[in-house]
Amino acid sequence: MTTGSVVTATRKAIGFDIGGTKISCGVITDKGDPVETLLPMHTPTDPTGTLDALRTAIQELRGRHPEVSAIGVGAAGLIEWPGGHIRWAPNNSYHDMPLRRLLEDSCELPTVVDNDANVAAWAEQVLSSAPNYMLFLTVGTGVGGGLVLGGELYRGKSGIGGEVGHLIVDPRGNIRCGCGNLGCLEAVASGTALGRYGREAATADPGGTLATLAGDPAKVNGETVFAAALAGDLASRAILRRAGDWLGIGIASLVNVLDLERIVIGGGVAAAGDLLLDSARASLERYLFARAHRRIPEVVAAAQGADAGWMGAGLLALNENAGMPSPV
Repeated sequence: MTTGSVVTATRKAIGFDIGGTKISCGVITDKGDPVETLLPMHTPTDPTGTLDALRTAIQELRGRHPEVSAIGVGAAGLIEWPGGHIRWAPNNSYHDMPLRRLLEDSCELPTVVDNDANVAAWAEQVLSSAPNYMLFLTVGTGVGGGLVLGGELYRGKSGIGGEVGHLIVDPRGNIRCGCGNLGCLEAVASGTALGRYGREAATADPGGTLATLAGDPAKVNGETVFAAALAGDLASRAILRRAGDWLGIGIASLVNVLDLERIVIGGGVAAAGDLLLDSARASLERYLFARAHRRIPEVVAAAQGADAGWMGAGLLALNENAGMPSPV
């Protein structure tokens, strides 16, 4: 060894992304390199089943990677930070689950548990050289958000801040969100909203592209709208513009308050690309305060794709436990 040289060992963590229907996981290094991924697992609907699934995956991955030094979990719902207590998970039937404590007690590794949008935002921040003031929007079945302010995740006093999907953008509207409120961004700009708009359009034009692709106007969903839009269907493209317009209104409100530099949009709906993003950009510029005297924040598609959740969770675990040595 050369005199005076310093060798820094590569640290590794296991990351999980608990979705409404599947759990993704893998091993990642502190350099951001994925080492191994497991095939997605079906998400159990009860806390015991979920915990068992996580423990089984941890045991399997540690067997091949004994140097793993931390565990990170991203999950939908209200999650207290840093306690890692899942207070409520909207897509699963469990609540009040002290997941961090349960995993640390059984696996004896430092663990972090955070909101799924937060960990995906962290992946974008670390792996994509994102600016220090950024909003990550995950637009899928619902709308989630992760805020990076000053280069750090912002979670609010109790760790449950950043619920961008429940920003009220249409209080006089008649569309009720799954949370019970009227006018949430999620109610008008999510994949669920696209499906609703699509069914309305297909019912009005039963011989049109949307109804034909679905076979029945009642079966139109967000994916049908994407397919029809890519095929050039004008009604479907108008639906994507409508959703993008709502996204832009919500984004403008947040930029006006937080002076963000970049908005990153991920999730299944982001696959529509500029068919959605162009209208979001135009709407943002339309509603932005002092737009003639400031730089317009960029609106871009997420760079990290479907693996952003588990990778971000693993990276967050390593970041929060930077001083912990490898167990081997």
